[in-house]
Amino acid sequence: MPLTTEQKKKYRAIGHHLKPVLIVAENGLSEGVLGELERALSDHELIKVQFRLPERDDRRALMAELCQAGRCELVQAIGKVALVYRRNAKPNKQLSNVHRHQA
Repeated sequence: MPLTTEQKKKYRAIGHHLKPVLIVAENGLSEGVLGELERALSDHELIKVQFRLPERDDRRALMAELCQAGRCELVQAIGKVALVYRRNAKPNKQLSNVHRHQA
């Protein structure tokens, strides 16, 4: 189910203060990157991913591929950084960025 505009606004505000937890470089979505993506989304729900690719079109294509592979939704993309979200049915309230930063 796609995120609403209100949800995206809330997640962007939370994501503003987050540091990238995953870096995707020239090798693309390797098995290691996908494993770390899965772990980070399970733990944190809302994460930043940095893409170290020079071409904008390549970054956009890889962002779309990452969202599909991780079954997550792109909340925002600015430059080389993407903010992605995937709801966890049983979130750990100490790890989840969404639960830790709710006002």
